Amino acid sequence: MSIPKSNIEKKRLDECSRHSRTGGTEGMPWKKWGPYLSERQWGTVREDYSEGGDAWNFFTHDQARSRAYRWGEDGIAGISDDEQHLCFSLALWNGKDPILKERLFGLTNSEGNHGEDVKEYYFYLDSTPTHSYMRYLYKYPQTAYPYVDLVETNRRRSRNEFEYELLDTGVFNDNRYFDVFVEYAKAGPEDILVKITATNRGPEAAGLHLLPTLWFRNDWSSWIAESNRSPEKPNLKQIKEAKDTSAVTAMHPLLGEFILSCEGEVPLLFTDNVTNNDRLFPGYPNEGPYVKDGINDYVVQGRQEAVNPGKQGTKVAAHYQVNIVAGQTTMIRLRLSRSSPEQKNKSFGKDFDRVFDDRLQEADEFYQSVTPPSVSKDTANVMRQAIAGMLWSKQFFFFDGYNWLSEHNSNPLHTGYRNARNTEWFHMLNKDVISMPDKWEYPWYAAWDLAFHTLPISIVDPDFAKDQMKLMLRGVYLHPSGQMPAYEWNFSDVNPPVHAFATLFLHRTEQGLHGKTDVEFLKLAFNKLLLNFTWWTNRKDRFGKNVFEGGFLGLDNIGVFDRSAPLPTGGHLEQADGTAWMALFSQNMLELAVELATHDPTYEDMVLKFAEHFYYIAAAMNRPGQEGMWDEEDGFYYDLLRLPDGSATRLKVRSMVGLLPLCATTVIEAWQRERIPQALTLMVERLRRIPELMNTMHPTGPGHYGVADRGIAAMVTPDRLRRILTKMLDENEFLSPYGLRALSKFHEQHPYVFHVSGQEYRVDYLPAESNTANALCMAATRCSRTTRTGATTSCSMNTSTATTVPDWVRAIRPVGPGAWQNSSNCSASWMPSGLWKGVSRLRSQRLPKEVTYEYLAEVPADL
Repeated sequence: MSIPKSNIEKKRLDECSRHSRTGGTEGMPWKKWGPYLSERQWGTVREDYSEGGDAWNFFTHDQARSRAYRWGEDGIAGISDDEQHLCFSLALWNGKDPILKERLFGLTNSEGNHGEDVKEYYFYLDSTPTHSYMRYLYKYPQTAYPYVDLVETNRRRSRNEFEYELLDTGVFNDNRYFDVFVEYAKAGPEDILVKITATNRGPEAAGLHLLPTLWFRNDWSSWIAESNRSPEKPNLKQIKEAKDTSAVTAMHPLLGEFILSCEGEVPLLFTDNVTNNDRLFPGYPNEGPYVKDGINDYVVQGRQEAVNPGKQGTKVAAHYQVNIVAGQTTMIRLRLSRSSPEQKNKSFGKDFDRVFDDRLQEADEFYQSVTPPSVSKDTANVMRQAIAGMLWSKQFFFFDGYNWLSEHNSNPLHTGYRNARNTEWFHMLNKDVISMPDKWEYPWYAAWDLAFHTLPISIVDPDFAKDQMKLMLRGVYLHPSGQMPAYEWNFSDVNPPVHAFATLFLHRTEQGLHGKTDVEFLKLAFNKLLLNFTWWTNRKDRFGKNVFEGGFLGLDNIGVFDRSAPLPTGGHLEQADGTAWMALFSQNMLELAVELATHDPTYEDMVLKFAEHFYYIAAAMNRPGQEGMWDEEDGFYYDLLRLPDGSATRLKVRSMVGLLPLCATTVIEAWQRERIPQALTLMVERLRRIPELMNTMHPTGPGHYGVADRGIAAMVTPDRLRRILTKMLDENEFLSPYGLRALSKFHEQHPYVFHVSGQEYRVDYLPAESNTANALCMAATRCSRTTRTGATTSCSMNTSTATTVPDWVRAIRPVGPGAWQNSSNCSASWMPSGLWKGVSRLRSQRLPKEVTYEYLAEVPADL
């Protein structure tokens, strides 16, 4: 995939790289502006200041239009600068909705019968890596958006029923909707052209309000921590521009001055991005007469006094009103650019459309240069839009651990602090553009997801991919202990250690595509990953036996017990997947050390270190008899339950956990061995002196090389490999028409059952979607736990008579509507969310046998 000399987008990437390397003295900041606005800031942990950590209900969608955010902003098809001082997005109104469509709507975790879910139709159509060209599509109904219907209908449905989707409501019947396209093209790093095109797909003419909106993230109010507060309040105000143009100047003390030019003599509606306390928190005065929802109230409710007649504020929208004939299209044009004399009165000249044409042509040329020539045109389009989706999913993420914890009275550096979520992460300062799993469903980074994100991103922007990898290893992310932050719901949770794998992959990709090696990147990543590896060995190998725990490790309680919670048996789990991940981590670090030893011989010692780690882990995992994870009878790996008395039993759940040891396999090329002669000699000597090590892994070394003298480092022996594959490739076990099952179909007819203290825990195979999610669900005589991976864990108990609440229960909710209302004992504790807290008080009560209810082993985050 050669890159033509005329590839303008590639040149922009080079300018970005030079700008970053030189601290801004050279090059140009083409990535200064991008799609860094979230699609959901409400319902996030950062915005949660509740006593019990109820993020979903503390800051709701209904509040979002009126309540200023503390840590970020959201919008539809939005952009911002890379520190999110100034934001731009599109708001819409069809004349029938109860509120402006300023942000995407979806159900919270407790509202959806299958958990949280965005209920909108929007598409990332295109983007270059510098965001010099971007295109987005939103489908907006012409009838009133069914907010209440979506919530109430989904709430009534059980987990055994399909979700109630926006399409099911009928709002798109007869194609009564608008296709709203938003396109961006950069004439310069800080000169952004915008086209918004709306097409009426319905059978009749329909009215539409288009409100492109510009605003400042609130960084000036008194409730902002002083260390994060702007030195002065920014300001937007209307200015004179050329004829048939309306314009706003935006001045921020840290960003400088920008001008938003809007084509046409269009009304500009000004307000302030501050909370409407009168609506949400009566008794607390507003900061001023103009509040966040002022534009909404002006347009939807006709309240003229809701916007500032002085034509200034910190939030402004241009109010375009159009009536579009059936099948026809209307377009508005805007321009956001840094204020300069050359730009004045030239916003919509003849070059405006030419810039869009040029940027699109350059995008075509760029993607052609990175697309394998062997793929079809259709496949190339799929690849391009998939990568565009990754690029659109960048988001500015702001979290100041010290101040956030101080505001929650949970900063351990302060006297009298209370232990709360993420208390031990007070060192964190996250203030970066980060690739998100999903900017609505998961608008927060997840460390191991991010590692995988970098792989496709590296095809088009290797520098950004490497920067993302380095983020999690920086001192303001990585814990001083060496632990990597997992995600904002619990930074201390444990993700699989895949960053060394991703670092190696990025290195190989850059070598293959560009023929170069970034030694400084490899050194930085290796040295920080060494800290993380040490954390794993010190914290997750409880007794120094080279077998590892880790908790859920991305498999969401696929086992018979919640692997992230205390076990009902006591003791602990020695996890097959955790141990396999560490074997792979060792192999990846070994390969990185080989690469670095070519440039710095001091790294050759590290090759031996990680080879030994791999040997010992393989030996521990493959230990024969009841002390090992391998089950000779079943021919499969299982988690080992280590009980308090020291005895052990295998938890014979056939799941992805037992397949992961296959991943700990690395091919060693002849040229790699040639680079480390001393380390290789020592490795051979170590295996000669401890011959047992060779018996517990795949044969390797002289006499066992493959094609081109390739060697192999694998913890699964050839015989065990064949036995595992008989299950993995069996359609009655793991192999399905759609790939591998997370749980073997074997458990459909043979559920795994485990008894603890008179309770029965079990795993059943459940195809497709689960019927419960992360809860111990009890309906009359049975409680079950089902995860999104398809595993079902159950505990049965006799409820033929009234029962007390078991000790392991942390929350309760009724399954049927109004179930508790029939109980005089329980009515006082009924909560609107359907969840019953304060279980310690309930244990003295008797629950009526006729009630159908769920037991929860832990209080859900959405409670």
